[in-house]
Amino acid sequence: MRSSVRALPFLWGALVSAALFVGVYVVFVRSYIGQVIDERAFAGADAWKGDLIEFAHGFLDALPVASVVIGAVIALVIVLVRRNWLVFAVAVGAAAGANVSTQVLKYTVLSRPEKGVDVGLANSLPSGHTAVAASAALVVFLLAAPRFRPLAAVVGSLFTIAAGASTLVEQWHRPSDVVAGMLVVAFWGCLAGIVLAWLRLPGAEPPVRSKLWPLVWVGGVCAAGSVVALLITYFSAQSGTEHLFVAYAGGVAAIVATGFVVAAVGNRLYRRLA
Repeated sequence: MRSSVRALPFLWGALVSAALFVGVYVVFVRSYIGQVIDERAFAGADAWKGDLIEFAHGFLDALPVASVVIGAVIALVIVLVRRNWLVFAVAVGAAAGANVSTQVLKYTVLSRPEKGVDVGLANSLPSGHTAVAASAALVVFLLAAPRFRPLAAVVGSLFTIAAGASTLVEQWHRPSDVVAGMLVVAFWGCLAGIVLAWLRLPGAEPPVRSKLWPLVWVGGVCAAGSVVALLITYFSAQSGTEHLFVAYAGGVAAIVATGFVVAAVGNRLYRRLA
């Protein structure tokens, strides 16, 4: 019974992540106005990328090494110190599941209907690069000792946000693709929590009290800004005008909000798991 109680918050987290993923897909891929809003953010990124393109290009070139090699080295060091091989197996399984499901969803399950917005472009949701970065951060977060998980959550969220925003600047993905990629990893992170709640006993360390409220506040402000930008973009599309910078800024704000809120909630959910 105790394992069931500890697993319940992770179950709710998985269900919420899945529901939000479906909502993002339905609104921004299946609807005409959603495609317009997403496409204007995409066009805004191209128009306002400036010097950010150099950073984005370099960051994305280094992303596979940073995510896989460096992430694996950090994970192995933590495992050798803490000897938490069970967590390692679950974390690697969750990361693999997140990346495989991202590719299956994008290329097999989901489709992008032709609405006359971006003729000829195939579905690109969810973002594989974002999923790679977020799943690497997830592995390190799960393996870290409870007292270090808040730090791992902050660093991991910044790394994931940088990866996702870079794909937008580089014109590889739309904002909804990035947000969806984060939600896929959040879903698998919650599944990992369910497994660990059932398989592991509470650790010797006391529950971690850090709630990462700064991330929640920043994420909330960015979410509000994203909603305002979405509404401006929506009404400008209705009137035939364009606000590309507003759409671009709103897309970036949505990416930041998702990354920070997921990190804060994940830290909260895992505070009692050693």
